[in-house]
Amino acid sequence: MYISAFFVSIFVVFRLRYINLVQRMRYIVLILVLLAFLSCEKDVHNKLITGNYRVTLEVQDNKLLPFNFKLREDGVIEIYNAEEIIEVDEIKYFNDSIKINFPVYEGYIVGEFTNGEISNAKYVKESLDRVVPLNLTYDSSERFMDVKSTEENVNGVWEMLFTDNDGSTFVGKGIFKQDDNKMTGTIRTTTGDYRYLEGVVSDNELKFSVFDGAHAFLFTAEVDENIMVGSFYSGNHYKSNFTAKKNPDYELPHEDTLTFLKEGYESFEFSFPDLDDKEVSLSDDRFKGKVVVVQIMGSWCPNCLDESKYYTQYHKANPNSDLEFVALAFEYAKTKEKAFSSLKRLKERVGIEYPILLAQYGTSDKTEAQKKLPMLNHILSYPTTIFIDKKAKVRKIHTGFNGPATGEKYLEFQKEFEQFVNELRAE
Repeated sequence: MYISAFFVSIFVVFRLRYINLVQRMRYIVLILVLLAFLSCEKDVHNKLITGNYRVTLEVQDNKLLPFNFKLREDGVIEIYNAEEIIEVDEIKYFNDSIKINFPVYEGYIVGEFTNGEISNAKYVKESLDRVVPLNLTYDSSERFMDVKSTEENVNGVWEMLFTDNDGSTFVGKGIFKQDDNKMTGTIRTTTGDYRYLEGVVSDNELKFSVFDGAHAFLFTAEVDENIMVGSFYSGNHYKSNFTAKKNPDYELPHEDTLTFLKEGYESFEFSFPDLDDKEVSLSDDRFKGKVVVVQIMGSWCPNCLDESKYYTQYHKANPNSDLEFVALAFEYAKTKEKAFSSLKRLKERVGIEYPILLAQYGTSDKTEAQKKLPMLNHILSYPTTIFIDKKAKVRKIHTGFNGPATGEKYLEFQKEFEQFVNELRAE
């Protein structure tokens, strides 16, 4: 477009007989400067401008799920959830559009530039056929707007009960901190934690959220001293209601008692393809006479990512010849090729050196997953870790993972993990 305008302008200038050559050259220089300016303007308005952004996803009940990010001068995005900072370096511009891919996870944000602003933006998970509309606001660093003063205090431990639309329930342990109106914390369940939560207490309303490329969670509740009544939204596809009460002594069921070998089974077995599509079994020579840590996981799962980072760190720091790690991946990618691609991306981004096997693709349904491992009473959680001793006996099964957001619980897990592995190695 600009090149065509340039040649048309030059033609017009040289057709003007009443101006001399010097004047003609001045006109040409002016045209070039103007075209360069317009071209730069086009580049600026069809790329994200460095600075702070507020993003809101449209979930159920006309609620908005907010989070914040910053585009740095080096072109990297930083997503903020309380003290967590997630760096995103896969940003693509094409045909006046933008696509932001998140590290490891399949989900992405895509939108179009219209008059310098992003329109028709959405958060997409293709394999699950999920699309969530969203809006971006430039030069805004507040997560929740219109915050009112409050006399409520949510500091402490909360005993939580969630109820789904079908009447089924699950429990949670809220661990919250409040500083004036600002609130941070996490929620632990029997299957893991909801990672770094951030929000506000406004009058008698509590609002907090998290977005990390895989999780898109919003919690809202009315607070009355030591009681909460609220709703939990995951994207725009799921809603659960919850009640909570302050209870400093509340504890969840122990993670080592929830999953176990069914009666009649003496051992754990598997045989699945690795990322080179070669079959790997627990009966292979590489595992014989060794302690084996089996990780049941998925590349789409944030708790699994936290666990994979820790196991990778431990594995590299403790290259013991009598210890093996192996991951069994349950992927919701629709094809085997896409599942392999996701797992290879995870392996590369995290630096995982132990084998990852594709146990299932096309669904991450836990009932279907349990059919692949029929010796287990159920697969309650991604992740789940199975500890096998040197005689190929299952010694412990740990359900879920308490990640960095859980603070002391995460440190406690590391200590227990390392102590138990050392005990098995010493036998």
